Amino acid sequence: MKILNKKSLEFLEQYLNNASPTGYEWEGQKIWMDYLKPYVDDFITDTYGTAVGVINPNAPYKVIIEGHSDEISWYVNYITDNGLIYVIRNGGSDHQIAPSKWVNIHTKNGIVKGVFGWPAIHTRKAAKEESPKLDNIFIDIGAKDKAEVEKMGVHVGCVITYPDTFQIINKDKFICRAIDNRAGGFMIAEVGRLLHENKIDLPFGLYITNSVQEEVGLHGAEMITQTIKPDVAIVTDVCHDTTTPMINKKEQGHIEMSKGPVISYAPAVQNNLREQIIETAEKNKIPFQRLASSRYTGTDTDAFAYSNGGVTSALISLPLRYMHTTVEMVHRDDVENVIRLIYETLLTIDPKKGFSYFD
Repeated sequence: MKILNKKSLEFLEQYLNNASPTGYEWEGQKIWMDYLKPYVDDFITDTYGTAVGVINPNAPYKVIIEGHSDEISWYVNYITDNGLIYVIRNGGSDHQIAPSKWVNIHTKNGIVKGVFGWPAIHTRKAAKEESPKLDNIFIDIGAKDKAEVEKMGVHVGCVITYPDTFQIINKDKFICRAIDNRAGGFMIAEVGRLLHENKIDLPFGLYITNSVQEEVGLHGAEMITQTIKPDVAIVTDVCHDTTTPMINKKEQGHIEMSKGPVISYAPAVQNNLREQIIETAEKNKIPFQRLASSRYTGTDTDAFAYSNGGVTSALISLPLRYMHTTVEMVHRDDVENVIRLIYETLLTIDPKKGFSYFD
C-alpha cells in the first residue's frame, strides 16, 4: 500500500512549521482540520481546542485513534530593568538546549524575534563553568530597557516557541521541533485519508482525535473522552530511540529508529487489544518493537484507559531521537508503518466481539 505522497508531505511540513504551543493550539488545529475535512463526515471541537474528525457519527460503537497537537514552549516570566527576559516552562522544555537558540515571542502585535543569550567562552572561567539552568537562561530581543520591551508588545505571560522548520536529511529522516507529537496528528489524519480513498465502510464510528495539552498533563484527552465516551482508544505518540549516546538501555529498553512501530506493555494497555494489534502486525508483515512502560505510559493512553469506567486502550509509538529538542528525528519508514498498523488494526475491530476477558 502506498502511504505518503507529495500532498501528505506538504501537509506535514506546513503542520510542523506552524507554532502550536500548549494552550495555543488552534492555528495548528485549523491546518489539521482543513486537511482532514474531505475524509470525514463531521467535526467535534471543544472549548480548549481539541479537534475530532468523525466518520459514521451515528454508529453506537465508538473507536478513537488519537495523537496530541501541542508542542513544548516557554512563558515570559520576568523582565529585567535592562530589557532581558527570564522564562518558565510551558511543558517539558529543555533548559540545556536553550543558549544560542532563536525564539519567537508571540504577542498581540505579532512575532517578536529574540535569542537565548549566553556568555562568550572567553568570559567564563573553565574551573567554574556554569551549566544552563532555568534560573540563568535569558532572552535578549535587542531592547535597551524594560519600557522598550513592553513597547514591543512583550509582557509576562507571552508564549515563546522555537522557529526551527522541517528538514529531510539523508532521504528519509524527518527532522523538526514538535514532531512530538504533531507527527501523531499527521499519522491519524493519513489513516483517515486512506480509509476514504480505499472506500472502507467501518462497522463503527471512528473519532480521529487531535488532543490539546498533553504536554502539561494529558488534559485534552481527559476532556474529550468525557464528550465522546469511546469504547476503544488507540493512541499514537512518540518514544525514545535508545541507540544514541548517553542513554541507558537497562533503564530505557532497546528501541531503534527504522525498526518499526513500538507496541507498549503497561497496566493502562488492554491486553486483548494489544495482542490484536500484534497479530495484525504479524499478519501484514509490519515490523514492530516492544516497550515495557511499568506503572504508566506517560501518554494520553492513561487518560483514555481510566475514563468512563474504563476504556479499552492501547498505545502505538513512533521511535524518535532527541525528544524535546529542536532537532527531533524520525524515520519515514516508521511513520508509514505506524499509519499502516493503525489502519490495518481498524479493519480487524468487530463491535460484536469487543475485547472483554470474560466472553
